[in-house]
Amino acid sequence: MTETATTRDAAISRAIGQLDDGSFEAVMRRRVAIPSASRLPERKSDLLRYLTEEMQPHFERMGFATRLLHDDNAPGPFLLAERIEDAAFLTILQYGHGDVVAGLDGQWSEGLSPFEMTERDGCWYGRGTADNKGQHSVNMAAIEAVLAVRGSLGFNLKYLIEMGEESGSPGLDTVCEANRELLKADVLIASDGPRLALSQPTIFLGARGGLSFHMEVNAREDFQHSGNWGGLLANPGIELCHAITALISRTGQIKVPEMTPGTIPDNVRAALAKCHIEPAPGDPPIEEWWGEPGLTAEEKVFGWSSFEVMEMECGNLAQPLYAIPPRARARMQLRFPVNVDYAAVVPAVRRVLKEAGFDRVIVSDPSDAIFPASRLDPDHPWVKRVAASIEKTTGSAPAILPNLGGSLPNNIFSDQLGLPTVWIPHSYPGCLQHAANEHLPVGIVREGLAIMAGLYHDLGQADA
Repeated sequence: MTETATTRDAAISRAIGQLDDGSFEAVMRRRVAIPSASRLPERKSDLLRYLTEEMQPHFERMGFATRLLHDDNAPGPFLLAERIEDAAFLTILQYGHGDVVAGLDGQWSEGLSPFEMTERDGCWYGRGTADNKGQHSVNMAAIEAVLAVRGSLGFNLKYLIEMGEESGSPGLDTVCEANRELLKADVLIASDGPRLALSQPTIFLGARGGLSFHMEVNAREDFQHSGNWGGLLANPGIELCHAITALISRTGQIKVPEMTPGTIPDNVRAALAKCHIEPAPGDPPIEEWWGEPGLTAEEKVFGWSSFEVMEMECGNLAQPLYAIPPRARARMQLRFPVNVDYAAVVPAVRRVLKEAGFDRVIVSDPSDAIFPASRLDPDHPWVKRVAASIEKTTGSAPAILPNLGGSLPNNIFSDQLGLPTVWIPHSYPGCLQHAANEHLPVGIVREGLAIMAGLYHDLGQADA
């Protein structure tokens, strides 16, 4: 065995050792206990505390220089940690977020609590275990292991941690623009989102975009008794439902051309042909009749658009009034891949509804944050490089997704900073990341520590 192979194995063993000796679990317990929910104003101090009490001390122990960056639109500060070993070395930019969604106290299973990490059935339960505290903690532990074995990384590393991703990453674009030189790198390697499946190491190269808008019908001011007025007054709930079917069929096929990419590139299809969505125990079965006809399940999620009714309001279901409601409202969401012009979506929806005669349906401009779609070419050299390292560690090739099915601020790194982007997720689709009972399987933690320690070792090789 060569010295390089011995060093690589030692780094992987050291990373996994932090799981076996309980030190990594202790770190996770502390981090989960900080209720850093960015959408709750009363938790603002916890956003800063996560960075100053957890992130900065850890990075500084590893020889990183740290600084806080600020933007008035962001719910909390940004942390930039830098370890510059040689100006001639490869420079890697990494990203993670320390904020979480609301804990949903009282909705968790008996014995579980959002901000107290609990191990059960081989999983760690707690808010942030999967999204995203656990993921960047895995990466940081692997960095620590490589430094302990080698004494250096052999490349330059910059790590950006934000505290507002769950609020739509406000301020991330302006902070990145204002600090372009500080963030200058050769590639972004980040960890967020889920693997393709529980047991399938995965890399993805971008993210579908996401935008939301409201549709509503305001028919009149007051409820009207259905016995007196039924058959004489239009029902806004029924009007709104029919308007929605002008946009999407009863089997989920999108009818508005501007909402879809039109075609899927051949190399994207080729990459997706090697992937397979496998629902885990407890996941709902795939309903093959739903969605764009002629596409595989993988193409529907990762290569095409999906259009959803996220919430609807009409009348008072909890306390029925037996009256025709005066208004109905729905929040719609479109997830879309590259080659969809998101600025054209709402105007196209209004056009289709007008042509179909739904003049009373009001379509609002998007009010939530919009995530543009982004995707690195699956044939890019960085894709092959990272995949080869993962295969060397695990013994099998990872799934390569052209983009995540969900939305992330990847476009800021790919389009604004001009970086190739490769994401290595340490979670899985059934982690319940925004719901009660969020959890992270310890097996994914173990494999993630090995994958990242092997990758950091490989990036620091003399020929890298």
